[in-house]
Amino acid sequence: MVKSLVSILTAFLLLVSAALIEWRYVETEFDAFAEELATLRVKVEEETANAEDAKALRISWDEKKSRLHAIIPHNDVSRVDDWMSETVGLIEEGNYSLALSKLEVLEKICHTVPDTYRPALENVL
Repeated sequence: MVKSLVSILTAFLLLVSAALIEWRYVETEFDAFAEELATLRVKVEEETANAEDAKALRISWDEKKSRLHAIIPHNDVSRVDDWMSETVGLIEEGNYSLALSKLEVLEKICHTVPDTYRPALENVL
């Protein structure tokens, strides 16, 4: 009986630990991406952003995506990919006002996706 309880407790602690590590990792990756978005946002607001700036952000996302693909749902990855592609295209065209709105959506995604991995009751039920 004691072995069973210890085994159950150990399994529970391992699961909780894994969930916390996963959440922290996803949050760290998206926080870093959000900082890069903020830098590009400043350039877009000043209308000094160019195609290389946008493509550098896309390359950074592609690197993060390759690591996150195993953890987060493909729909979330695709959503960021779609908004990122639109943003890059708009910056290449010099359409800064629309690019700014796309960047706002990307920033919102960077805050909402990690919240879905936070160990909380609403994420478990």
